Formats: sequence, structure tokens, C-alpha cells
Amino acid sequence: MLEKEGFDAWAAEYDRNVRETDEASGYPFAGYDALMSWLRQEITAGTGSCGSYMDVGVGTGKLAGELYDVGIPVCGIDFSEKMLEEAARRMPEARLICHDFSQGLPQELEDERFDVIVCTYAIHHLDEKQKISLIKQMLSRLETGGRLYIGDVAFATRQELEACREAAGRDWDEEESYPVAEEIAAQLPENGFPQMHFRRFSFCAGVMWWKKEN
Repeated sequence: MLEKEGFDAWAAEYDRNVRETDEASGYPFAGYDALMSWLRQEITAGTGSCGSYMDVGVGTGKLAGELYDVGIPVCGIDFSEKMLEEAARRMPEARLICHDFSQGLPQELEDERFDVIVCTYAIHHLDEKQKISLIKQMLSRLETGGRLYIGDVAFATRQELEACREAAGRDWDEEESYPVAEEIAAQLPENGFPQMHFRRFSFCAGVMWWKKEN
């Protein structure tokens, strides 16, 4: 699992590395572009207004930058200063916060609510307890009608994860903790939490999403 320094060093080459792996249909980024394109369409094309957007683990700002370009206000969080420097080049007027989200969301955002919250290719750096804590916190920061999307190396079932692990062979990263939708859903009781949905984009890419009805 990469620490802050690793992401700082990777920042300049991150987008190119991801694109090349996706184009080769390789683990762990196969389906990345399709996933990001779907998210962009979901957020901008008729599934509800988006007057406020928070990106948790914004990285270099690939998705956030496309939303920024169409006038959506962006708040981005990341623990890598170098990643945030790349994001700031794309989005000079965005609100970018250097913060380790393994400790939850920044205290300065405690009273703010968002129409859309997105976390892509980031939550797998957290352990299971941290994942559930962060998801609950993000859900609590949604406006009524707001949506939370988590896109990642993610699987509907544990069996799908194990099949991907076998296919990846020695390339599989044992230090990452990839989310499994059925296991996440089991830890979010129906009473008090919106229903979770899952959409697959490749053998190793998927999106979990929720809509807050009230």
C-alpha cells in the first residue's frame, strides 16, 4: 500500500500509468475510463442538480476537473500535496484540502452538505472498519436527494474478488483492501441508511452508490 510519499512520487505519472493499464485491460485499472465516464454522465446529465460536489481522494483531479470545467463547484480532499498540485493546475479556483481521510473527513467541513460526494480509487487504502466509518460519514454529509458514489477496484461478491485475485496472479496487491459490495451493505443496516446499488465496469472495476431520499 502506497504511503503519502509514494503518491507524491507517482503524481506526475499517475494519469498516464492508469490510462496505459486501462487500455491494456489489465488489473487494477481495467474499466477505469468507462467508470469515470459513467460517473461524469450521472453527475451532469439529468439525475439531479449538482450545486455542490466533494471528491474524497481527489488525486490529480481527473473526474473533478471535468466537472469543474462545466461550472460545478469542486471541493477536493487528498493527503498527497503533489497530487493536489496536479489538481490545482487543472482547477485553479477549486477548494482543495490536504487531509488524510483515513481519519475521517476534515473538521472544517463538519457543517457542510453536498449534492454529490465521490470517492474513486481511494477507499481501498482503508481497512474495513475505516471504510464503514468513512461511508457513514459521507452519507451524513449529503443533502436530501444527494448521491454518494464509490468507484474502485470493487466487487459485488467475495467470489468475484477471489476470481480476480487468481487471474491477476503475482500482480495482485495483497496490501490493498478492495471493497466487496455485499459485505459493505451488510454493515449498513437498512434502518437509517439508503439502499446501496452496485454497477460493474470490468472484471476489477465497480461502483457502489447511494441516494439520500430524506
